[in-house]
Amino acid sequence: MVVIILPTIALIIMNSFEKHMMRSIENELSAYSYSILAVAEVEQVNLVMPEALIENQFNVSDSGLYAFISGPINHEIKATSEVKLENTILWRSQSLLTINIIDEKLSKKLVPLATGAKSFLSLEINGSPHFIYSYAVSFTEGADNFPITVHIIRDKQAFTQLISNFKQQLWLGLAILMVIILLLQLVWLMWTLKPLSTLAHEIKAVEQGRAEKLTSLYPVELAKLTTQLNQLLVTEQKQRQRYRNALSDLAHSLKTPLAVLQAQRAISAVNQEQINRINSTIEHQLKRAQSAGHSSWLLGIEVKPVVDKLLNTLAKIYQGDHKELTLNFTGKITFKGDEADLLELLGNLLDNAYKAAKSTIKLTISQQDDALIMCIEDDGVGIKEQQITQILERGVRADTYEAGHGVGLAIVRDLVASYQGEMHIGTSEVLGGAKFTLSFIHKA
Repeated sequence: MVVIILPTIALIIMNSFEKHMMRSIENELSAYSYSILAVAEVEQVNLVMPEALIENQFNVSDSGLYAFISGPINHEIKATSEVKLENTILWRSQSLLTINIIDEKLSKKLVPLATGAKSFLSLEINGSPHFIYSYAVSFTEGADNFPITVHIIRDKQAFTQLISNFKQQLWLGLAILMVIILLLQLVWLMWTLKPLSTLAHEIKAVEQGRAEKLTSLYPVELAKLTTQLNQLLVTEQKQRQRYRNALSDLAHSLKTPLAVLQAQRAISAVNQEQINRINSTIEHQLKRAQSAGHSSWLLGIEVKPVVDKLLNTLAKIYQGDHKELTLNFTGKITFKGDEADLLELLGNLLDNAYKAAKSTIKLTISQQDDALIMCIEDDGVGIKEQQITQILERGVRADTYEAGHGVGLAIVRDLVASYQGEMHIGTSEVLGGAKFTLSFIHKA
């Protein structure tokens, strides 16, 4: 608004100032015409003027202020049918004696005026801009009228320079004023919007797992909002914990009677198979339900410490297998989710890779634009294309697949889906075995 309104005001001021100066010059030239008429006389149908005028600029050659009087055309000139402005001039000031500024353009512009009429024009004479004021009067001598027109000419250069200086000063002052106002607005906005900036920073810290709630002091307008947000965060965390505790209790309550049934000696093979399936289903569904999933208030966690902890554990488990794991990891990468879920995702895939690999495993974690990419590759036999299609189908279990790619894939698939991510299974171009690629969109 400042950038639009202030220049508009400046244009209005400049236009008003220019019109005011034009009126002032017109009034000034009108006053000069009255001073000339005051000393003009008509005797025996002839115009009589004094040798010098009171205004000295009329008496100095090329002074920039000129005057001449035009009147009726002489009968002899009429007879020649050559009617020009030059032929109607009855008197001219001494400032016009040595120069000739009455050209064809001026002759065309100065149309005859009725008695008492005035005109104020601006045009170029001899390539230079001038103001011209004309005033028509009529002298009465006996029964005859002697009409004349007084013409006052003034150089426009001084006026143009004055307007130019005024515009420069106005634009300079306006620019300084705009800068001052914009700086004041910037400071004012920074001060008034600082609580919003602080709120955005704290919410980002909560999303990244660096804080559990909003701790800053906020103005009255935001205090109620931040209080409600803190209550929402606390409620969400407590509800998730209660949910997991309830699921844990449910698991224990179901596993005890199942353990009693399994201890029975006379149990048939068919019943044993069904009990094992129930155990497997309970384990799978509990892990699936306990995942944090995609939530607006997921706490972000740093990936590197989790990966280091997981690799140390796997190294101890498979220390006798002599398998080499290559880790490609750059920068500080955050997973916007639960640490247990990240451990479950990477743990299952890396465990499968250790089982399937011959000697080499490769883990690559990178941040590409707003996506977190995790890629696990091995040099094992890989997964057949038909099995890949079945694994990615919803509701299909991987229990019967080759060693190294068992039930954990079902858990990984469901966890990825709960975070609205994507899982791609293919063949590693470098190692030749299976390649699992997980991608999660992490918008700022």
